[in-house]
Amino acid sequence: MKKLSLLSALALVFALGAAFAAEPSEENAMQKVLGIGGLFFKSENPARLARWYETHLGISLVPTSYEEQPWHQEAGPTVFAPFQKDTEYFGKPEQGWMVNFRVADLEAMVAQLRAAGIAVAEPESHPNGNFARLHDPEGNPIELWEPREPK
Repeated sequence: MKKLSLLSALALVFALGAAFAAEPSEENAMQKVLGIGGLFFKSENPARLARWYETHLGISLVPTSYEEQPWHQEAGPTVFAPFQKDTEYFGKPEQGWMVNFRVADLEAMVAQLRAAGIAVAEPESHPNGNFARLHDPEGNPIELWEPREPK
């Protein structure tokens, strides 16, 4: 049931995306964040894990100088969804977060990951897109999402 609530939230992002993009009136202008500027989490071996994400998912390493550019993601919907503390959606009970990455071609991404020896669950199809789950080398859950307009 928890999974349906996240999928419903993803569908809502598509359905109401234009409404959220509307500018507030001058008199009621509220400053809003523009997007997610980073995802920070603890790791047993940060350098090794960063290389895994670069090699298998195409996420650039963190720049080592101000002359280098960080990873740039494509614009698109982002769901910000706090879950109940006892959710099982992330896998392990002690897991406090999960990342969902948008992909252009889930079938091709799954094939690429499996060819590299990475276990990926069978993709699931939902009205707002196709989803597949995997874990990074430290057991952190990753969800891949190929969005589609809900019908």
